[in-house]
Amino acid sequence: MSSKGVYKVESQAKEQSDPVASPVQYDLQPINRLLAVAASKGTYHLHPSEGHQTPLGCPRIPASLQLRQYQQEAVASWFANQGRGTLKMATGSGKTITALAIATSLYQQIGLQVLLVVCPYRHLVTQWARECEKFGLQPVLAFENVRNWQSQLSTQLYNLRSGNQRFLTLITTNATLMSEGLQSQLKYFPDKTLIVGDEAHNLGARQLEKSLPSKVGLRLALSATPERYFDDEGTQSLFDYFGRVLEPEFTLKDAIQQGALVHYLYYPILVELTEAEARAYVKLTARIGRALLFQERENGASKSNWEDREELKPLLMQRARLIGAATNKLTALRQLMSKRLDTTHTLFYCGDGSVESTRQLKAVAKILGDELGYRINTYTAQTPLSERENLRCQFESGDLQGLVAIRCLDEGVDIPAIQNAVILASSSNPRQFIQRRGRILRPHPGKQRATLFDMIVVPPELDRETLEVERNLLRKELRRFVEFADLADNAGEARVKLLDLQRNYELMDM
Repeated sequence: MSSKGVYKVESQAKEQSDPVASPVQYDLQPINRLLAVAASKGTYHLHPSEGHQTPLGCPRIPASLQLRQYQQEAVASWFANQGRGTLKMATGSGKTITALAIATSLYQQIGLQVLLVVCPYRHLVTQWARECEKFGLQPVLAFENVRNWQSQLSTQLYNLRSGNQRFLTLITTNATLMSEGLQSQLKYFPDKTLIVGDEAHNLGARQLEKSLPSKVGLRLALSATPERYFDDEGTQSLFDYFGRVLEPEFTLKDAIQQGALVHYLYYPILVELTEAEARAYVKLTARIGRALLFQERENGASKSNWEDREELKPLLMQRARLIGAATNKLTALRQLMSKRLDTTHTLFYCGDGSVESTRQLKAVAKILGDELGYRINTYTAQTPLSERENLRCQFESGDLQGLVAIRCLDEGVDIPAIQNAVILASSSNPRQFIQRRGRILRPHPGKQRATLFDMIVVPPELDRETLEVERNLLRKELRRFVEFADLADNAGEARVKLLDLQRNYELMDM
C-alpha cells in the first residue's frame, strides 16, 4: 500500500457514451493504521466508544468483531486496487463480513452515503439484512412487489440528498435490479455509492450485466467461483465492470487450515448405471465424439477447447442429467441410510432442478421418510421464505434429521448446522461443486468435523474410440473428486476408492 495511504477511485462509465468522472482522492491513512495495529493478531477492531458515536443506520464495526488476517488482506487489496475488485474467497469464509468492513471503512474515510447489495435470490436478501443489522444498518429490502419498497427507497433518497439522512442501505435481487422500478431510481444515487455483487458470477449474464449502474464508481464483487461456466465472454464482462480477481485468493485448503471451515471426512460411493442407462450413455458419448470429429475436420478446432463449443452443450447437458438421475443412486442411498438412522443434521442434494431431479427428490423423500422413518422435509425454490426459516430452525434443533434439497441450497444459504451431506447429483459445473462443499463445512457450535458421501457414476465399458472421448470428459470431473479427497482427513482411504477409475482411464497423473 502507498506510504501516504492515498488512492484514486475513478467513477468510470461502463458505456463509452457516458462521461468519465474525475478521479477523487481518498485519504486512507486511518484504515492503514487500523490494519497495522491488528496485523499481529489478525484482528480488525474499533474501540466500542467509537461505535456508539455512530448514528443509527450508519455502518460501524461491531465491538465483538475480529476480522481474520485474510479478511484484512482482502480489505487492503480492494483499496489498493482503487476501489474496484473481485474477492475470490472460499464459500463460508466470511465474504459478507469482509464487504461490510469495506463499506464501514469507506463511510469513515470518505463519507460513503449508499451501500447497494445485489443478490441472486430472495433468501440471500434476508440473510444479508441480518448481517447488516449487526453493523448498525437499517436496510431497505427491495424485492417482489414494487409497492412494498419503492416509496421507502424514494423517501430515503430524498432525505439523503437534503441532508436529513446520512446513510442508505439497499439490498435487492438480480431480478429486481433489472426492473424499471429500481432502474428509474438508480440515477438519483449519489456519487459516494458502493455496489456489492453477491455470488457475482450470476451478474455476468448479458441481461443482468446491462442493468449494472455505470455511474457507480465503487464496486466490489464476491464469489467463491467468479468464472462463469461455459461463458468466457460473461466472465470478462463481470471483471470489466467490478474489477479483476484480487490477491490473495482464499482457497478451500486455506479456509480449513485457518479454521474458517471445519475438517471433513470424504466417502466416494461408486454407482453403476442400469443396462438401459448404460446404452443411452454410450450413444450420447459416441454422438459427442462424432460432433468433435466433425468440428475438427471442418474448422481445424483443437481438442483443448472442445467443451466451449455451443453445439456440444445440449449433448453434455443430456449426459449430465442422465448421470445425475441414475436409478442405482436410490439403491445406494437406501443401503447407506439404513445404517445411519440415528444421525441428524444431514443434507441430501438432488440435482439442479430439472424434471429428472424433481423426480429424484420425491423418490429420495419417499425412501427416507416413508420407508426408513427418517425425519426429513424438502427444501426447494418453491418453498416460501417463511417456511424456509421454520425448516432451518427445525433442522438446527434436530427436530428434523435431514433436508432434501434441489439447487437453491447451492448459493449463499447459511445453515452451518449441517454436519453430514449426501450428494446424489454431482454437478459437472465446478461452481456448484465448490458452493456445495462450502455449505457443508461452515463452522457451528459443537461441530468438530463434517462427513460427505459423494455418489459418483462409473462409466460403462466403451470401445476404443469412445473411450478417448470419455477420458476427456472425465478428466476435469475426476480432478475435483481427487482434490476433495486429498483435503479430507481420510485422504488415503478416499483416494483408494477413486484409484480404479483413474487406472481405467489412464488418469494417474492427478
